[in-house]
Amino acid sequence: MVRTSIKDIARRVGVSHSTVSRALRDSPSISTATRLKVQQTAVEMGYSPSAIARGLVTRRTHTVGVVVTSLTDPFHSRVVEGIEMLAQDQDYGVLLTTSHEDHKRERAAVEMLSSKRVDGIIVAASRIGGLYLSLLKKLQVPIVLINSHQTGEYIYSVSTDDQLGSYSATRYLLGLGHSRIGYLGSPRGGHTDKKRLAGYRRALEEAGIALDEQLVSMGDGRVPGGREAMAKLLALPVPPTAVFCYNDLTAIGALQAVNQAGKKVPWDVSIVGFDGLDEAEYVIPPLTTMEQPRLQMGRIAMQMILDALAGRKSPARLVLQPNLIERASCRRLP
Repeated sequence: MVRTSIKDIARRVGVSHSTVSRALRDSPSISTATRLKVQQTAVEMGYSPSAIARGLVTRRTHTVGVVVTSLTDPFHSRVVEGIEMLAQDQDYGVLLTTSHEDHKRERAAVEMLSSKRVDGIIVAASRIGGLYLSLLKKLQVPIVLINSHQTGEYIYSVSTDDQLGSYSATRYLLGLGHSRIGYLGSPRGGHTDKKRLAGYRRALEEAGIALDEQLVSMGDGRVPGGREAMAKLLALPVPPTAVFCYNDLTAIGALQAVNQAGKKVPWDVSIVGFDGLDEAEYVIPPLTTMEQPRLQMGRIAMQMILDALAGRKSPARLVLQPNLIERASCRRLP
């Protein structure tokens, strides 16, 4: 079967092959009537440009690279889904790789993707900063950092308002009558953990409650760390009646610790998580959580890449609001 070419379409329509090429790219320099006629003829003749040929002309590969910390991290699965949904709609391929939360591996992953001539790079949960940020700019391709606050030339970011989320979660627990509220954090969370701790502190201060440092316990952002951090709070002479957790995995670990101590959630301790993972809905009791719009974050990150490639102006940084999902892990004190 002979592949239809631009010259074939030009011959059929009666225009030059350069006119056909511009019409297929929706160039405004071609009249609407001619564009429609060319595009309709292309469909009728079964024209399909090869990605290789398109790349030779545009110097683009129509691929975007994505770096996540781990393929097993449930947070990133929805983010990647959002990226892929929009990428596929725009005929882009996605190259996915992992950093395993290692700075050197993240840098190597970004450099590998750059060597593959991807058109843009999305890095989720990056710890990028300082010197490495300046090196990224030298790649001269749009780079979007998810849940990072770094921006600059070629560098964009999309994140959740972590301080607002933790503030709202703590206010929610205060509204249920709790005053002895703990925070289970994660030093691994870096800037994100600091913001969530700050929101927790702010809510307590506004309620006139002095912060008890004993009620701040650090885990590792995973279930085992959450379990250990919660066990420390339960061992206090006066344990908290509620805890706000750095993320849902920490909250699930906290729930396990309460059960292992022979206590019940929410009767003895109310628990709020952060992220809105699917797993949070299926633990017993189902977990109240501050949901991050992960699918939307992925789509926005991909749109930022597309806008940058098309020369369209878009904000260098977007901060999204989390949403409280109330379930059965919290109760109002009598």
